[in-house]
Amino acid sequence: MQSTIAAVTERIRERSRAQRTAYLARCQKAAEAGPARAHLSCSNMAHVTAASGPDQLAIAHEQGPNLAIVTAYNDMLSAHQPYATYPELIKEAARAAGGTAQVAGGVPAMCDGVTQGQPGMELSLFSRDVIALAAGVALSHNCYDAALFLGICDKIVPGLVMAAASFGHLPAVFVPAGPMTTGQSNAEKARVRQQFAAGEIGRDELLKAEMASYHGPGTCTFYGTANSNQLLMEFMGLHLPGASFVNPHTPLRDALTTAATHRALAITAKGNDYVPVSQVLDERAFVNGIVGLNATGGSTNHVLHLVAMARAAGILLEWQDMADISAVVPLMARVYPNGLADVNQFHAAGGLGYLIGELLSAGLLHGDVTTVAGPGLDRYTQEPKLVAEDGGEDQVVWKAGAGESGDRQILRPADDPFQATGGLRLLNGNLGQAVIKVSAVKPEHHFIEAPCRVFHDQAAVKAAFQAGDLDRDVVVVVRFQGPKANGMPELHSLTPSLAVVQDRGHKVALVTDGRMSGASGKVPAAIHLCPEAEEGGPIARLRDGDVVRLDAAAGTLAALVDGAEFAARPLAREDLSASHEGLGRELFQAFRARVGSADKGAAVVV
Repeated sequence: MQSTIAAVTERIRERSRAQRTAYLARCQKAAEAGPARAHLSCSNMAHVTAASGPDQLAIAHEQGPNLAIVTAYNDMLSAHQPYATYPELIKEAARAAGGTAQVAGGVPAMCDGVTQGQPGMELSLFSRDVIALAAGVALSHNCYDAALFLGICDKIVPGLVMAAASFGHLPAVFVPAGPMTTGQSNAEKARVRQQFAAGEIGRDELLKAEMASYHGPGTCTFYGTANSNQLLMEFMGLHLPGASFVNPHTPLRDALTTAATHRALAITAKGNDYVPVSQVLDERAFVNGIVGLNATGGSTNHVLHLVAMARAAGILLEWQDMADISAVVPLMARVYPNGLADVNQFHAAGGLGYLIGELLSAGLLHGDVTTVAGPGLDRYTQEPKLVAEDGGEDQVVWKAGAGESGDRQILRPADDPFQATGGLRLLNGNLGQAVIKVSAVKPEHHFIEAPCRVFHDQAAVKAAFQAGDLDRDVVVVVRFQGPKANGMPELHSLTPSLAVVQDRGHKVALVTDGRMSGASGKVPAAIHLCPEAEEGGPIARLRDGDVVRLDAAAGTLAALVDGAEFAARPLAREDLSASHEGLGRELFQAFRARVGSADKGAAVVV
């Protein structure tokens, strides 16, 4: 095991000892109570089974394990539309294997692609904790032996993991639906967006390009938060091996869903291979997830989500842990926005199986982990195939994955990476602490020192760009975007405008207490700044014209202002009432009041 990875893992373990011990004791107590349905009254059981049709007696008489299906299905999200058919497929597979399954409940699933730059984005991060709560309600009926979680996109998987961890005595298998097939290239999409931002094309041409990019069922094909989620679920052992990037509505996709159902039945407490999720989600699993994200330049949103997910399992992650891991993990993949390829091309080049194999060989992953597929992460170097054995129907079997990269422009070995370190940097200075993703930013843009221009909302930035006020070297500061201020929206809609400024030859950077999309890149962005402006963070002392230095290599973010003068300045205040009403935002006042800081996961429920 590489020494830094081992040291960080031990540091997390020691830091978390008290919380983790208490968490595992709760899980053990719940497990010792035995299968939940044995404790239901006859009236309780009658309600459970009343609408279960052919499964009614099997559930009532506990003739086999009963699986909870927690689904994020809706048909507005392309990634979740395929889930429409999953419940019946799962029920049939469970029935054939001697078990049963029920849809325990649904959870909300909002699309950041729809709400990007819109008021609804101010509910996006909070939806993660709502999802955790909703899944908790679904499982609270306490009549299940394991759970299958159907979710893919940005806040949905993290929220489901938080819920799964809270029910840590139950086995949990996450079931993906796969990416949409390749459409117009992500590079062409980005080019058209910049043309539109510069006023060179109209809305009709922009819409045509967007619809050519997002054109069918499945996850968006760029390597943003949704596909980073899928990587995490394999690296952390919650998917079946190789399940992440198989396209929807294909025979292998359906066969993997059947296999996930069979595996969930096999690992319940009613059998001989009990694998509760509390055994899967330990500190080694989270370190493995952080390694995978850095090796691929994954979404910065997981700087928040991993902290919150870990806390639900009694584990205390810190940003410094992630930065230290990033410093020793090579960047092995170039997938848009970190390169030109999409996730289908990444998968074809060898994908997660090749990546995990290389990282295991380099001593950068914990191989001795528990997974839903069985002991050992080496299982995840294999890939699923459909094989008809003895003349029967096609069955999923796992065979050795790619021994070498199929395209070194997309995926490279650990000893010959694109760069020696991962995509994450931690920034510290007199403005607080922030993170920056550098894997998608050219090295010549890792340092900027320029006068700042201060804004309090995205619309004002876009207006200034259109007026030509940003046509110079500038650090764009967007404050009052933190979790307590307005729910910490993504500011990805600013990327095309700032990229135009950068392409004109100017130095430009973004500094914010808000977030950027997992699809963001090109322009350096210091994000998740803590403390946020609404809590009196130093960002609230900045004024137009202050020179700000962002140095990703040195890990610094500072206002080059006399210290005494800066400390004496009054804090800016902002009337945020417009962000607290309309489109449901008034319902989330309790969330804004309770939410933790970004470095604690910006969480409400953990």
